[in-house]
Amino acid sequence: MPYQYRKLTPDERDRVVQERQARGFPLHAPPHPMHDAGRYLITAANFEHRHIMVSSERRTDFEARLLQNLREIDSTVFGWVVLPNHYHVLLGVNELNGVSSVIQGLHGKTAREWNLLDGLVGKRKVWYRFSDRKIRNELHFYRALNYVSFHPVKHGYVDSVYDWPWSSVHNYLEARGREWLRDNWRQYRPDRMGRGWDD
Repeated sequence: MPYQYRKLTPDERDRVVQERQARGFPLHAPPHPMHDAGRYLITAANFEHRHIMVSSERRTDFEARLLQNLREIDSTVFGWVVLPNHYHVLLGVNELNGVSSVIQGLHGKTAREWNLLDGLVGKRKVWYRFSDRKIRNELHFYRALNYVSFHPVKHGYVDSVYDWPWSSVHNYLEARGREWLRDNWRQYRPDRMGRGWDD
């Protein structure tokens, strides 16, 4: 994660900054290429991957607010998952429509609320910056969708994607059926994602 930058040696930090500069990215923050229409995979994590959304009530509330806020700016939400310490959203935008503002606003509100509830105002940073990746093609899209669906299993929270309530997999199950999901997972295997997949 980007906040691991603090733990790098000075030489490692220089290499990271040079590589980001060569790729045209901001030097110390995730790039946000959402400046045109398209589909994007959004990822955000609690600071240092702390489990701040550990309660089911908190995840349920956050999921509802995230989806509502994204729908209000006329984006199409294709998939999502909310875990105890991070979330992913796969969405489409027609134009520059304030996705960054919506996410930053939601992060600011939830950080304040949760720190008040947990008695940690001024003592805890809740969110790290979010990252976004533009989806290149249909293969990229379906692998990203399946990656999002399988995330609770990947992290060991459940044995079956159907056992995690904070996920779009249930919408696809209802709309398309289990056979469509199985075929999709076989054709666009999320376990093939990883090193080199999202470069």
